[in-house]
Amino acid sequence: MVDSQYYLPNDIGISALDCREAFRLLSPKEQMYAHYLSRASWYGGLIVLIQTSPESANIYVLLQKMFHAQAPQQLEAVATAAGLSAEEYQAFLVYAAGLYANMGNYKSFGDTKFIPNLPKEKFKALVWESLAFKQSPGDMETLWGCCCELLYSLEDKQKQLGLGEKGISAYFSGNCCLEDAEFAQKFLDSKNLSAYNTRLFKTEIDGKRCYEVRLASAEKDCAVEGKSEVCCGKYEFEDSVFSVKRGDYAFLMEKVCQNLEKAKDYAANENQKRMLEEYTRSFTCGSVEAHKEGSRYWIKDKGPIVESYIGFIESYRDPFGSRGEFEGFVAVVNKAMSARFAQLVSSAEVLLPELPWPPAFEKDRFLKPDFTSLDVLTFAGSGIPAGINIPNYDDIRQTEGFKNVSLGNVLAVAYATQKDKLTFLEENDKDLYIKWKGPSFEVQVGLHELLGHGSGKLFVQDDKGKYNFDQTAVRNPETGELISSWYKGSETWDSKFSTIASSYEECRAECVGLYLCLNKQVLSIFGHEGEDAEEVVYVNWLNMVRAGLLGLEFYTPESKSWRQAHMQARFVILRVLLEAGEGLVGLRECTGADGRPDAVITLDRSKIYTVGKSAIQRFLCKLQVHKSTADVERGRALYEGYSAVTADGTHNFLHLRETVLLRKEARKMFVQANTYIKGDAVELVEYEGSAAGLIQSFVERFPDNAEEVEAQLLQMTCTDSSCWC
Repeated sequence: MVDSQYYLPNDIGISALDCREAFRLLSPKEQMYAHYLSRASWYGGLIVLIQTSPESANIYVLLQKMFHAQAPQQLEAVATAAGLSAEEYQAFLVYAAGLYANMGNYKSFGDTKFIPNLPKEKFKALVWESLAFKQSPGDMETLWGCCCELLYSLEDKQKQLGLGEKGISAYFSGNCCLEDAEFAQKFLDSKNLSAYNTRLFKTEIDGKRCYEVRLASAEKDCAVEGKSEVCCGKYEFEDSVFSVKRGDYAFLMEKVCQNLEKAKDYAANENQKRMLEEYTRSFTCGSVEAHKEGSRYWIKDKGPIVESYIGFIESYRDPFGSRGEFEGFVAVVNKAMSARFAQLVSSAEVLLPELPWPPAFEKDRFLKPDFTSLDVLTFAGSGIPAGINIPNYDDIRQTEGFKNVSLGNVLAVAYATQKDKLTFLEENDKDLYIKWKGPSFEVQVGLHELLGHGSGKLFVQDDKGKYNFDQTAVRNPETGELISSWYKGSETWDSKFSTIASSYEECRAECVGLYLCLNKQVLSIFGHEGEDAEEVVYVNWLNMVRAGLLGLEFYTPESKSWRQAHMQARFVILRVLLEAGEGLVGLRECTGADGRPDAVITLDRSKIYTVGKSAIQRFLCKLQVHKSTADVERGRALYEGYSAVTADGTHNFLHLRETVLLRKEARKMFVQANTYIKGDAVELVEYEGSAAGLIQSFVERFPDNAEEVEAQLLQMTCTDSSCWC
């Protein structure tokens, strides 16, 4: 039997993202703008297949060819004739839907590989009996041959994403390890080059290490006259040679650029036009500086009706923590909910001083961001979050600002919970949890994004030796001594804290949410007063400690590594609150009503404002001080200490992990609409919330050039195939 964490269950939750009303309320011009931005996002989203694993694009093309020839309903009769049971065919559909939803065969949340939950010979039989195979037997047999082994392989290294022997990563050639990633970062820093839009490939020539840094761009030429400051070419660096080249994902990057150009004709204002021009420049020649410039115009575009962002954004899935996964989203503002967030923004300057670090550790001035609730029309990439705080460029966030978005139609369906599936809580907590989970999570997301990611200063000495702080006056509140470390030159948070940066920052933002949700003013902004406000606080804290326990699913004991930044962060918080003692949090193992191992987590609500608040206050201050001062050594020791999953101490977390895996619930998948131009209008086509609906949405996603797209994906995969051996 295959461990259930490596396949998706047949009854996995699949929901359609409802955006019909939001889209209907747009003007024809706004609909056109949203359409072309969506097209750019969907083309760019295919890059994630290449970034995820060597086999993802081949599997995607195999499935697309099968479903282009026969819709899921038509293929069902073929499956029956090929000897598949109804359950096995459903497992096939769920696998296909999972591959589309995650843009690859590794879960976007947790980075674990998932394989089809039906025998390999049954999958093959279905391929051989399909109309696609009968139309092109040679092509389909070749495709199957390219991916059938890795489709099902669960060798230790292939069970999760990771670097070197710890897992699979398509950001690096297969012969790279952590030392190569660190060495390449040194080179990139020396050239003032960002890793965000790069991949790294290593070879050895005449005993000398040679590295190719490949930039994502539509242009393949080494020199792009007048278009870029990117330093392509060959460089001797220490005992190695680095080549910086353009042209990674060139075909897809060109499609992104073409659609951004079309969107520009429907832009609402000059900021949107300039933003799209800079994005196009970035994606044409591989310039992160141009993307930063586009992001500056994006920040200036306050309160647009159609909101979007696109590029190499989140670095969660790079094992080194520096390279961005492609994503693009297009969404429509929900005005009623956005009004609450605007009120929170207005209160930010009053709330920030409440945070438990000295004023010197806070930004010199709070740059009021846009904070809007959005209904997602398109979110292309490996998964859809509940909220976002972007851009991720530290230098822009520190001095020019950022935007926060909460994705309302995602929240509405993603976190709905059925009582019989609610694990690890006492019965009397379950009804409360179900009633207040949505409202409390809304508060947590707002605080996490705005005052979590939006707070705190980084101490920097720039290339010219200028400091952004008074080094003769700023003291470390932990020691009372003058601070002795800071960021220098081109160093950034991601490059300095690398492998722990993403999770550490998510933990800091989660702690800010827990800490500030105790503030009555915050609760009032979200419409919670009196007893209701207390229930929101209780369920928010209860949800956090439960999430910390659930987080154990995303820990790999064999490599002692975490596969998901947010869940690692929540486990760390659970450890901090357990350590606080005094009965604040209770965690005990037991036997469930079904006779299988179980666990129960409890929270003493009378101690949240005393024991709980004090524990988070102390921990949050430490997190901020280490972050502000670039103190990697102490920051890593603190964070990795609380991240450790052991069998020692009061709680056997390794044993609890087995219980969590036994009772885990699969993460929901989302079905998204497509838009098409019919005459002078844009038509929105929605699909049912099922595996078949999700599949059909992808079958119809590239109506103009599906075959060309698939051929290009296969070409890109083939070109790099020798790099993974």
